[in-house]
Amino acid sequence: MELGKKIKQLRFKASLTQEKLAESVGVSAQAVSKWENSVAMPDIALLPKLAEIFGVSIDDLFDLTVEQRLNRIENRMDREDELPQDIFREYEDFLKTQLGDETYKKRATSLLACLYWHRMNAAAEKAGRYAREAIRRDPGEKDCQWILQKAEGHAAWDWNVSNHSSADEADACLERLSKLPDTRPVINEVYRAHIALARFDEKSADAIMESLVREHADDFACLFEAAQYYACKCDYDRAVALYERSFEAEPRRPRFTDELTAIADILEIRGEYKKAAETYGRIIELLENEWGMTEEVELKEAQREKARLLERCRER
Repeated sequence: MELGKKIKQLRFKASLTQEKLAESVGVSAQAVSKWENSVAMPDIALLPKLAEIFGVSIDDLFDLTVEQRLNRIENRMDREDELPQDIFREYEDFLKTQLGDETYKKRATSLLACLYWHRMNAAAEKAGRYAREAIRRDPGEKDCQWILQKAEGHAAWDWNVSNHSSADEADACLERLSKLPDTRPVINEVYRAHIALARFDEKSADAIMESLVREHADDFACLFEAAQYYACKCDYDRAVALYERSFEAEPRRPRFTDELTAIADILEIRGEYKKAAETYGRIIELLENEWGMTEEVELKEAQREKARLLERCRER
C-alpha cells in the first residue's frame, strides 16, 4: 500500500479530519490532501509524529512485509551501538508476534536472541568504560575490577583452582586430550609449554614454543598462540613480533582483528599511546576495506578507541 493511502486509512481509523491531522503535525490541510492523493510525500521529519498520532510504528506507515521488517531489525542492530528504549520495545513486540508463524518463527527466535544480546552488550560496554575509567583514576581501589572483568568477558581466575591444582593434573588431562580423534597437535604442544611454565621450567617452556615457531613458521594459528604465550610472560617485544607475523600469514579474507587488537593493548600497557592509536587506525582500515563496514558497531568502537588513545597522547 502506498504511503498516502496508508495515511488516509489510518486517519479514518483514528476519526480525524484532514484539518485536525494537519493541525497536529503543523502543516496545512491541503498538504495532507496532497499526501493522501499521492501528489506529494510528507517530509521525513514528520514521520515520527505521524506514527505517534496514529499509534503505530514508522514501519507500519510504509506497510512493510514481515521479511522487510526482519531485515530492517537485523541491519539496525548491525549499525547502532544501542537502540532507543521505544525502538527496542517495538522490535521486541514485533518479533514475539512472529513466534506463532512457522514461516518466520526460526528467524524471529534468532533475532530475539540477538536483540537481547545487543542490549546486554550495549550495557556491558558502558559498564566496562566507566569501570575502566574508575580504575585508571584510582588503580589501588578494587571495587570496579570485577565489573570490568565481567563487562569485557574476561575470565576471573579462581583462586582455589589456581592454588590447589597441580601441573601433574594438567599433564594427565593433556594426555587424554592428545588421544582424541580431532585433537590439534600444535595446540597440545602449546598446552605443554604452559604446563612447563607452571612448573617454573621456563627454559623448557620457551624451547617448546621456539620449536613450534620454527616448524610452523607460516601457520598463522601457531604464530598467534606463540604470541599469546609470550604476552602472558610479558615478553612484549617477542609477542608483538609474533602477532604481526600471524596477521600477515592469515590466508583468509576478510581477516579478523585479534592480532591488531592485542598489539594495541600491549602498546597501551607500555604507554605508547600514539602507536596504539595508529594500530587502531589499521583496525579501522581493515574493517572498512576487507569487511566493507561503514556504520557497524565494531567500526564505531574502533574509532572511539583510536580517539581515546589520541586524547591520552594529548594529556601527557
